[in-house]
Amino acid sequence: MRPFASIFLDFSLPNAATWFYLSLILAVALFIKFSRIFSIRNFDILSLYLLVPGFLLLQEGNRTPSSTLVFYGYLWLTVGSLGFFARCLWDLTLVGRPAIGTNLNLAGLCWMALALFACMAPVVARMPADLQKPVGTRTTALDVLDKAGNQTVDEVQKKLTGSADRDEALTRFWVERSVALLCHLAVIAALVLIGVVHFQNTTAGVAAATFYLLLPYTAYHVGQVHHVFPAALLLWAIYCYRRAWLSGMLLGLAAGTCFFPALTVPIWLSFYRRGGMRRFLAAFGLTAGLSLGMTGIVLWWDGSLADSLLWVARLPDWQPWRMSGPNSIWYGVHGAYRLPVFILYVAFVITTSFWPSPKNLAHVVALSAATLIGIQFWYADHGGEYVLWYLPLVVLLVFRPNLADRYPPPQTPLPTWPSRSARRIANWVAGRFHTSDPAVKA
Repeated sequence: MRPFASIFLDFSLPNAATWFYLSLILAVALFIKFSRIFSIRNFDILSLYLLVPGFLLLQEGNRTPSSTLVFYGYLWLTVGSLGFFARCLWDLTLVGRPAIGTNLNLAGLCWMALALFACMAPVVARMPADLQKPVGTRTTALDVLDKAGNQTVDEVQKKLTGSADRDEALTRFWVERSVALLCHLAVIAALVLIGVVHFQNTTAGVAAATFYLLLPYTAYHVGQVHHVFPAALLLWAIYCYRRAWLSGMLLGLAAGTCFFPALTVPIWLSFYRRGGMRRFLAAFGLTAGLSLGMTGIVLWWDGSLADSLLWVARLPDWQPWRMSGPNSIWYGVHGAYRLPVFILYVAFVITTSFWPSPKNLAHVVALSAATLIGIQFWYADHGGEYVLWYLPLVVLLVFRPNLADRYPPPQTPLPTWPSRSARRIANWVAGRFHTSDPAVKA
């Protein structure tokens, strides 16, 4: 059996450049409409590959190492991100969207999506060592979750084998990669369900999921949990937009673990201005507070809370007035040049709270993507490489129909029985402890 195994199972993963070309060829064959060569969707399909040369330059520059290639790589990513940012703003003006099908039927797209997701497993397991390192700084909350996963593996192994002896690095590797695959699966499921329920087009949802799996960025950062985890929660918040409290909980969990999704809150508050804003804000605040509180309790229990807070306070990546580290286009540049970019970004985030008004679901998707893309311009920790933060949202822009009528539904009034019950309990307690004044009786 060993010769047959060496013949049929001896396969090698394509390198980054090879997958770039193969992915582009497949995307053109599946999604480009040759009968409408100058359509917007054809432009979107091709433009989504704009950032790939920047990633190739960074990989080569880090392997050599070459500071020149790294600089040009980040410069390419910054310029390409600016193009994506402009495309998201342009989407706010696109109301009429003609229905354009794919070159493959629904059954074929389902098969392609399943095959691509199945191929993720060997990509995760056999990823080269230089691509296994975390890209960017992981948040403390995700580190706590990773530690909890490792402890769970220890307990399960001890119950099954009676021994907890293990390779800690290997366990951490498999736990992290398994969580990353589950997060990608959550993104795929959300894309399909958004197409089925909100786009009312199953083919569009499956096509969006297939295109997400086909894009090179998914394969390049397939194991980066802190890249895909907030995107999965944000997508499910969009899917649950008819229930403001549920969207608030999902977005609060994303903000409590990765922080940056909190910058999309002004968009959601403007979206729910007609109804549901209080429920969204209450659920968001409660979930984000619980997430941060639990992380703080775990760090305090381990005795590392003070060190973690001090480390975050000294981190120059999110402080635009300080000089950044080497993994950024802002390396060696004085903060006086990065600070105006940050101010412009803050002004944009504030603008999203009231423009456009009223907002529909298409506005939420486009502005959320633009907000996450805008972080790449001033964030000095691998800025430009966090494509998976906003990639699913941009894919939705490519395949979305006209969503001008997708507004939050009228909210049913909150039940009054909790307040009535609390009032009765308060009156009963007050009556029990009330003592009459004898002088008054006399």
